[in-house]
Amino acid sequence: MFGIGTAARVARELRRDVSVARDRDPAACGVRTVEIMATWPGIQALLAHRVAHALHLSGVPLLPRSIALFSRAVTGIEIQPAASVGRGLFIDHGSGVVIGETAEIGNDVTLYQGVTLGGTGFVVGKRHPTVQDNVTIGSGAKLLGPITIGHGAKIGANSVVITDVPSNSTVVGNPGHPVRVDGRRPEGPDADWIHLPDPIAEAIQGLASRIGALERAVAELSGEETHAPAEVRPLRTVKGPSPAGG
Repeated sequence: MFGIGTAARVARELRRDVSVARDRDPAACGVRTVEIMATWPGIQALLAHRVAHALHLSGVPLLPRSIALFSRAVTGIEIQPAASVGRGLFIDHGSGVVIGETAEIGNDVTLYQGVTLGGTGFVVGKRHPTVQDNVTIGSGAKLLGPITIGHGAKIGANSVVITDVPSNSTVVGNPGHPVRVDGRRPEGPDADWIHLPDPIAEAIQGLASRIGALERAVAELSGEETHAPAEVRPLRTVKGPSPAGG
């Protein structure tokens, strides 16, 4: 039942949420705890969810959904009371974030504004994503259906993910394509959505390289003069330091 023990646990989780905000949000550095609790919508939404989730597990009718509704009106973040949220979740800005009823979120996950953990149909049962530990999901990303996002994965901004994501990979595009960042396996939150790989550009560059090789082979067989390969312009040029710092 919802009692003193549950209230104490919610208080501990609230202190952890504030600590996580200081660790992952530069704007929270040097800000007092009371101010973070009063003005960070992600902290407020998580606090409301902790209470609503505890009431939901206790079988209390109406009140959990009423708390979730009020929280959405105040913060712009909708978390269904039945959703399972682990330790160390950080919702940055948070406006437009939606977390569905059967969603499961692991520990030390970071969500940016506009993220949706949604379903794809009306089937009763598990119909929302499972997000494992140390996952970072960029602004506007949509994760749909009972998929699993592996440990340490990063979902690029505005990606639409409808299939499972391997651990320690980065997903970009619509539909989302798993790629790697410089062959490394990044760990922990990272807000650098500028320097992500572009799988479409890489595919076009590969085709252009293959066409150039075929043209040279044809020229050698026909005895014609080999022309220099045409220049392939990248679809986008990324310069400058990472906006995430470091």
